[in-house]
Amino acid sequence: MTSSTAQPSPLPTRAHHAFWPKRVPRQLVVPETSLWFNLEVAARRWPNRPAYVFFGRELTYRQLLDQAEALAAWLRSVGVERGDRVAVFMQNLPQYVVAMYATWRADAVVVPVNPMNKADEFGHYITDPDTKIVVTSADLAPIVEQANAALPAEQRLRGLLVTQVGEYLPAGFPASVPVEERPAEPVLQWLAHAPALSAGATAWADALAAGAPGSAARAALGPCLSGPDDLALLPYTSGTTGLPKGCIHPHRSLMHNAIGNAVWGQSGAESVGLGVLPFFHITGLVNGLLTNVWAGSTLVMLPRWDRELAGRLMSRWRISHWTCIPTMVIDLFGSPNYKRFDLSSLQSVAGGGAAMPQAVAERLRDEFGIMFTEGYGLTETAAPSHLNPPERAKLQCLGIPFLSTDALVVDPTTLQPLPAGEVGEIVIHGPEVFSGYWKHPEATAAAFTEIEGRRYFRSGDLGRVDEEGYFFITDRLKRMINASGYKVWPSEVELLLYRHPAVAEACIISARDAYRGETVKAVIVLREAARGQTTPEDIIAWSREHMAAYKVPRLVEFADALPKSGSGKVMWRLLQEKEQKEQAAQRA
Repeated sequence: MTSSTAQPSPLPTRAHHAFWPKRVPRQLVVPETSLWFNLEVAARRWPNRPAYVFFGRELTYRQLLDQAEALAAWLRSVGVERGDRVAVFMQNLPQYVVAMYATWRADAVVVPVNPMNKADEFGHYITDPDTKIVVTSADLAPIVEQANAALPAEQRLRGLLVTQVGEYLPAGFPASVPVEERPAEPVLQWLAHAPALSAGATAWADALAAGAPGSAARAALGPCLSGPDDLALLPYTSGTTGLPKGCIHPHRSLMHNAIGNAVWGQSGAESVGLGVLPFFHITGLVNGLLTNVWAGSTLVMLPRWDRELAGRLMSRWRISHWTCIPTMVIDLFGSPNYKRFDLSSLQSVAGGGAAMPQAVAERLRDEFGIMFTEGYGLTETAAPSHLNPPERAKLQCLGIPFLSTDALVVDPTTLQPLPAGEVGEIVIHGPEVFSGYWKHPEATAAAFTEIEGRRYFRSGDLGRVDEEGYFFITDRLKRMINASGYKVWPSEVELLLYRHPAVAEACIISARDAYRGETVKAVIVLREAARGQTTPEDIIAWSREHMAAYKVPRLVEFADALPKSGSGKVMWRLLQEKEQKEQAAQRA
């Protein structure tokens, strides 16, 4: 008798298969269910296990399920229907997790938004995805309200749900929390700050009460209808031109990497992770909200990076899994107290976003017996698409194609596969790859190519693959700056700078930075009336008010004119090359 279930087609033979971890299958058989179902299962299996810990207060899987269902009932009561978009705009808080799973319980779509965005940027996340509801914290609510008020009436939000950042703190905080778990003073002040809500906003506690267990609203929810191919997440990524574009991720693509991360990192119900990567970012979201719920593990949550607190929490909670960016490891080692931290419980330290310096990786290995597992991925691939096997990792290497994934290096012009050692564009085929860009069919068509009957996503990154099938990045086709793992797209920063009344022209390039790796530099032509009146510090200060912190130019240079081609396009490469030569001369 043969099974009627279609079997996945075999992947092409690749050199890295010879080094594949024996404990890991090459392909995953992913459940035909939604991400919401993962929480239902976890709450049945481990109802009293902490799903999240926030400054000592535990949120169990049963509590998370109950609160998500209550909030889902409120979403339905204010008109959220199947497929509608709900934006989540806050730092790493327990409320973020509740809001995300509540949205899926209501059969709606989550739009995660970077909490560093300003009002000038946020309006796009209302109008482009046709967002119905924004869930945010009280400190960020004015940004949403300002952006919403600037829109035409027909494009405005249907509702605004606001939580105080400290609502999930333990009673008596901070005195009730041991000293080793208390945050630094600026975070303490932020947690304690409880600004008044505007008249049109709904308070978090009121929304939960409206859909409390046993109420008619919750009973009206009915079964969750979302399946594996329904749209689940619409994270935004920028590109070489225009405003950020939404990446269409169904439950299926996210499910693959949620499970894949648990399998690869050997994470289970006994595991305890440190959740410090931002949840709006695809890596933090998959690892901090999806993988742990699938595995039934516990995540100790940090809303902002603090090396001293992170080290103490690792010691106190016996952290076993830590997904991070290399700068966090560098910063932790830079603490004068790091020798006092007990990191003996760490089993897995993984991450990406920037290359891990060899000296730091060797120190992590020699002092703690841990090999940093570097990986690679994009918003479009629900990160990761590549990971190093912990048993045989290579430093400053993207790793090998992930579970069920195939990757090639191709000629960027002919799109023909290249042999090992030759540099070309990295293209990716796998179940984690997104379906396309929201409302951008042309960009979607340009992002994919077909090779040997398979649909590959064009990463825009230049790299090579060695004789053993490990991938290395060498450069970028796309014009992008990588600052401590945050992708900065020059065109987006330029569009924002043009709103400054003193700016006639602007070009964004990359500059070296000892800590961030790369940083943002603006070359600006001032308007005639502003010359002699506007300083670089003025431009930087204005930028801090109008764009996310990681996009703000750290360096500003004024020029009489920008180099242009015969067609009038700014020749940014000339400015970039000039910057590189000047930096090389300074180092010489």
